[in-house]
Amino acid sequence: MLELGGHIKLNGFHNVDPPSMIVIKKIVGNYVKRFQEEAPSFQELLLDLTDPSGENIRIYAQLTGAKTCQAEGSDVNLFFAIDKVLSQIMNEVKKER
Repeated sequence: MLELGGHIKLNGFHNVDPPSMIVIKKIVGNYVKRFQEEAPSFQELLLDLTDPSGENIRIYAQLTGAKTCQAEGSDVNLFFAIDKVLSQIMNEVKKER
C-alpha cells in the first residue's frame, strides 16, 4: 500500500508505471484539496485498484471523516475510473453539507 501525505492510501497501485503515477497523484491531490474544503472533518482517502489486468479497470474509494462515503466504478482508462469514483464521493460530500 502506498501512502501519500498521510491522508491518502493507494492499494493495488504497485504495478502502475511511474509516469501514470504522477498523473494519478495530481488527480487525487486535487480532489483531496476539494474534500478538505467541503468536509472539514476529512480524515483519510483510500483508493483500491481491484482489477488492473481486466478489460475494465475497477476502482473502489472510501473517504472517512465525520461520515464515511464510498464509491465504486470502472472504466477502460485508469484516469477516468479514478475521476469517476472521486467525483461520486465529491457529490456525496456536497449533499451532506
